[in-house]
Amino acid sequence: MNIKSALIPSAVALMSVFALFIIRSISFKLLHRWAEKTETKLDDIIIKVFKTPSIYWCVAIGLYIGIAVSDISEKYVFYLTKIIHIIVIFSITIASANLAGKVFRNYIQKSSLPIPTTGLAYGILKGTILIIGLLIILSVLGISITPLITALGVGGLAVALALQDTLSNLFAGIHILMEKSVRVGDFIKLETGQEGYVEDITWRTTRVRMLPNNTVIIPNSKLSQSIVINYYLPEKRMSLLIPIGVSYSSDPEKVEKILVEEAKKAVGEIPGLLGDPEPFVRFIPGFGESSLDFTLICQVQEFVDQYLAQHELRKRIFKRFREEGIEIPFPHRTVYLREEKDWNR
Repeated sequence: MNIKSALIPSAVALMSVFALFIIRSISFKLLHRWAEKTETKLDDIIIKVFKTPSIYWCVAIGLYIGIAVSDISEKYVFYLTKIIHIIVIFSITIASANLAGKVFRNYIQKSSLPIPTTGLAYGILKGTILIIGLLIILSVLGISITPLITALGVGGLAVALALQDTLSNLFAGIHILMEKSVRVGDFIKLETGQEGYVEDITWRTTRVRMLPNNTVIIPNSKLSQSIVINYYLPEKRMSLLIPIGVSYSSDPEKVEKILVEEAKKAVGEIPGLLGDPEPFVRFIPGFGESSLDFTLICQVQEFVDQYLAQHELRKRIFKRFREEGIEIPFPHRTVYLREEKDWNR
């Protein structure tokens, strides 16, 4: 009788799980077909996030049905039901945290909202949902939260002292995100000389990808205390200053005209070179030791565009100077050799 009373609930549970797996498989196939027809990625994210947790839900429901038709004493039913509830709540919490994080990241990337999709912001969002899920589990278990919070307060003080550097990096990262002085995607230059794109701001460090494709990892506390040049603030557009020297025999008016003409012609032909505001020339620094020194000033779309713009403009200016007969001076050095005779006399 005992074996029979155990076999029937087990068979019911297995059949329920098997039936739920079939329903799950058919449902996800239909959902995948429907998601392929839509343009948005939101449905794909939802399906992917809930695909694995749904296995646990099928098992939990099957076990719950098996327990419901069994003759197990109420005491064991109570504990088994609690375990099933905890498994379901925990799986829902994990799925919700992953879903919220991915939806948040996808939404911010699509919209133009000035909210950084950093690892730190992603971690804070997921951590908040996980803490809420943990509190719900404790409530289901009948554990009072008040004594736990008191114990965590005392223990938290000891942990804060032990993890002082880690916490300083965490709060420095939050400060950087809130202040928006450094954002993901910005091109920055550190006071130590390294420069590159901000790849991510995590709970401990900020990662900067340099132009040679190397990564500089800076603790957030160090970054918040450093002098940083952000080439994307207040806007990406920036001035490009190209110094040019010509011989003293050149006509300054003619040189200025040639430089402006070449710069204007290059607008639209050189990627990143802007025509608004128009390029202009200033007779600065002015009178050099062996040359008349001018400065060509134009606008580029962003910091890295200056390299190609300088490259192309210098070639065009050099070619035009040759055609116009304008000399570009270079330093001369005259060496006088004195012949010593009868040195030993």
